[in-house]
Amino acid sequence: MTPFNSLTPELINARKLSHETCRMFAKSPSKGNLKRIKTLFADCGEHVMIEPQFHCDYGSHISIGDRTFININCTVLDAPTAEGAITIGADCLIGPNVQLLAVSHAVNPAERLKKENFAAPIAIGNNVWIGAGVIVLAGVSIGDNAVVGAGSIVTKDVAANTLVAGNPAIKIRNI
Repeated sequence: MTPFNSLTPELINARKLSHETCRMFAKSPSKGNLKRIKTLFADCGEHVMIEPQFHCDYGSHISIGDRTFININCTVLDAPTAEGAITIGADCLIGPNVQLLAVSHAVNPAERLKKENFAAPIAIGNNVWIGAGVIVLAGVSIGDNAVVGAGSIVTKDVAANTLVAGNPAIKIRNI
């Protein structure tokens, strides 16, 4: 994971802009405000649907493929660097209350005092279904056609065409 300082004036201002855009969408989920959300992203495919209460920190390294649906209360903690990029493929279903967390902090207390954040990318393949309340941690890849059961915490890569569930998520079976 790559460290970065999220407390610089530049990054604080970038987060404020992103947060305000997300708040506007939450208050008035019009097509215009959805369009503003999508302009935060590095790339956003055709026919992407995002329900209100969507939250991201920056957006500049988020990519979403065509026909993906993101349900209510999705939190995306992205980083302002390529190491903190979040990529969601085409035809994905992201359930309510999902958290995609590409940003973390040091476990060591002395290191944590530096107030640095660490980022590692999250990559979600095509036609993936992520159930309600799932948490996906930094550095995780989820392969094409995978399913992540509701309430799971994904700490390791998920192979394509598999069903995983639990805390931590483990393979249940091939699909």
